[in-house]
Amino acid sequence: MNRYRVAVQIMPRRGILDPQGTAIAHALHSLGYDALGDARLGKLVELDLSASDEAAAEEAAREMCDRLLANPVTEDFAIAEVRGL
Repeated sequence: MNRYRVAVQIMPRRGILDPQGTAIAHALHSLGYDALGDARLGKLVELDLSASDEAAAEEAAREMCDRLLANPVTEDFAIAEVRGL
């Protein structure tokens, strides 16, 4: 078994109310950042896993997201990176 670090990005789905993202956008607009159209706030989860290869580490991370880390009703997730440790 090898060790891998898997970075998972979890974001609110488009069309779902994101009050924290809205607050960030309002604050940045008030600071003069008029070019900003929208802001959304998500989370980054890093998982250190033992797996036979990168594909197995990614598959394990996807299963963890499906079962616990991401709410399938309100959030989408993407595997941002898989790298050996």
